Amino acid sequence: MATRKNTQQPGRHAADSHDLIRVHGARVNNLKDVSIEIPKRRLTVFTGVSGSGKSSLVFDTIAAESQRLINETYSAFVQGFMPTLARPEVDVLDGLTTAIIVDQQRMGGDPRSTVGTATDANAMLRILFSRLGKPYIGSPKAFSFNVASISGAGAVTVERGGQTVKERRSFSITGGMCPRCEGRGSVTDLDLTQIYDDSKSLNDGALTVPGYKPGGWSYRLYSESGLYDADKPIRKYTKRELHDFLHREPVRMKIAGINMTYEGLIPRIQKSMLAKDRESMQPHIREFVDRAVTFTTCPDCAGTRLTEAARSSKIKKVSIADACAMQISDLAAWVDSLDEPSVAPLLTTLHHTLESFVEIGLGYLSLDRPAGTLSGGEAQRVKMIRHLGSSLTDTTYVFDEPTTGLHPHDIQRMNGLLQRLRDKGNTVLVVEHKPETIAIADHVVDLGPGAGTAGGTVCFEGTVEGLRKGGTITGRHFDDRAALKETVREATGRLEIRGASTHNLRDVDVDIPLGVLTVITGVAGSGKSSLIHGSIPAGEGVVSIDQGAIRGSRRSNPATYTGLLDPIRKAFAKAHGVKPALFSANSEGACPTCNGAGVVYTDLAMMAGVATTCEDCEGKRFQASVLDYHLGGRDISEVLAMPVTEALEFFGSGEAATPAAHRILDRLSDVGLGYVSLGQPLTTLSGGERQRLKLATHMSDKGGVYVLDEPTTGLHLADVEQLLGLLDRLVDSGKSVIVIEHHQAVMAHADWIVDLGPGAGHDGGRIVFEGTPADLVADRSTLTGEHLAAYVGG
Repeated sequence: MATRKNTQQPGRHAADSHDLIRVHGARVNNLKDVSIEIPKRRLTVFTGVSGSGKSSLVFDTIAAESQRLINETYSAFVQGFMPTLARPEVDVLDGLTTAIIVDQQRMGGDPRSTVGTATDANAMLRILFSRLGKPYIGSPKAFSFNVASISGAGAVTVERGGQTVKERRSFSITGGMCPRCEGRGSVTDLDLTQIYDDSKSLNDGALTVPGYKPGGWSYRLYSESGLYDADKPIRKYTKRELHDFLHREPVRMKIAGINMTYEGLIPRIQKSMLAKDRESMQPHIREFVDRAVTFTTCPDCAGTRLTEAARSSKIKKVSIADACAMQISDLAAWVDSLDEPSVAPLLTTLHHTLESFVEIGLGYLSLDRPAGTLSGGEAQRVKMIRHLGSSLTDTTYVFDEPTTGLHPHDIQRMNGLLQRLRDKGNTVLVVEHKPETIAIADHVVDLGPGAGTAGGTVCFEGTVEGLRKGGTITGRHFDDRAALKETVREATGRLEIRGASTHNLRDVDVDIPLGVLTVITGVAGSGKSSLIHGSIPAGEGVVSIDQGAIRGSRRSNPATYTGLLDPIRKAFAKAHGVKPALFSANSEGACPTCNGAGVVYTDLAMMAGVATTCEDCEGKRFQASVLDYHLGGRDISEVLAMPVTEALEFFGSGEAATPAAHRILDRLSDVGLGYVSLGQPLTTLSGGERQRLKLATHMSDKGGVYVLDEPTTGLHLADVEQLLGLLDRLVDSGKSVIVIEHHQAVMAHADWIVDLGPGAGHDGGRIVFEGTPADLVADRSTLTGEHLAAYVGG
């Protein structure tokens, strides 16, 4: 009998040879033909100065292509409902695995979105209460503040056995939404004194609402309705007249000989003004709304958003409203105490989800916390929760600065989580600046050498030890440690905060010194933002720069956002005696073919749309006739293509000298954005660049006190040095600077430190230290003191 020889070579199976993600010729944004190989099932950290191309490589190339390929596996019908993604500009992308992106995008600001609804914890709690709650009030919908109670009855026509039969049907849905506030937890009340002057009559011009001018149709609707005397002062109206004037339901009637719909003044204002997003209102309307509208806790549900029935059903004397208001670490303990075999799988899953919150350092939150109030770092960690217990392996997890908003004490815990994800057999890609996280990497990719057009190349690939010895900016600054200042500035005054009790603060009394650099620190959730933003409101003399996202489309750029384009347009217009609107790509000067976008978009339904450079303006966005006008030898499109440093020189002297433009450019250069071009779309700026752009915009505000919320977010080690110089210049010019910060370099550089803690949530909210950084290091009585001492080598 013939024997068959085994022809396969002993050794690795062919399927085991794919252990690299290969990228060749990546050209997205500022990447310059980048080619790298990333090991799978390892922790790879991407580093480099802000704007060097890290996000372009990790998010816009690797993760974007992975998501696009997964979307293509669905049917055309399903793809029609999904976001269409264009193929990134890259020659070869090989060895990709399914990418799960955990970014820092803020969670939706919808008032009905809470931590509980965003993580499915609420859904599980609703099922729990519908099964175990006493008295029984209905299905899980009865505990949802997003479901309204409705009922109805009527005749329905049914085809049965060839005959048409009419039957009477009724239905009802029991929802948990509070009818008064519609599940928002707060109600808006209008201050009537800001709407009309009750000492005047309508004919004397009593209404003070913008757009309601005597003689206009909005005004005549009320003054000529005939429902009340327009010559009588409003304060003398009877109850009936006042109701008709303010609250009357819509009704068709003839006013001044024309058929019109009359409606009470309050519902009319609510529909026309209060239904809009505050940010999109015109300035005079926004000013009126801020003055006339007060947000108060709903009196019917006491801010819980739920109906009385939903609040009456309890398990062990705890209602669902009480459960959602508990600190998550306490709620986890309460769920653990429930012993009910009938819902055992549900209790196990719910307890695991809540324990994940605690493990990731968010045990201080409560499930009823509105999602829009979470910081970027908190939002990112909330998104991580659903992946912590996942059984998936061989996937790629992509993180965008997961240490944002974390105290050095919490960073160690985050590092452990990243390593656990890797040890389960996943590829973990992290964009990060903090040396504590770079240190745990198996593989480091350093991009640079500079930012913007000066970046986009790989400067180093290898181990952390290799990075330390390498000559790159990251390598040189890796072991940088800011020293404590030998002398600190003396305060010129005090800002007194007394009895602060916002969120978890416990009647805090503290004096913030003025005229110096004060750093507010403490573990995440200790009450830093509550203390500063709650007690020092932005307004008269206070410039507050928070972490809120910059609003802006691909038509917005640094020149439009900072107001720089106005003096530039006026300078062009003055030099040629034409209108400034000609020099705006969003107005009269726009190329008619692409409407000033510079590209023409072709929608291909469920396929990715294609953007091609406009053939008429060649991507310059302006009409050809506008480009004939020059200032200092440059046309408007060439000016917008200049980086800030070049524009600073251009508008500083000679024919193009424009002092107003030069001042704004000076501030952009001050915050380290000298490499960004004036016309670069805001959507292509990195997180750190946007934060600094916001800082540059507010530096001109008239104010003696600057409040900055984690300005080192998204900053490279080398950029932090520049930021400290900027903060020093602000203080030396006579300003008071208050910084909420976790970065040890900023703490070491401070004149005064206020440390909150000792823990997070109800374990925090107290002042645990006040004094100079040197005293904090010597004292070492707090977590911050220990980490700062280790940092400065004290």
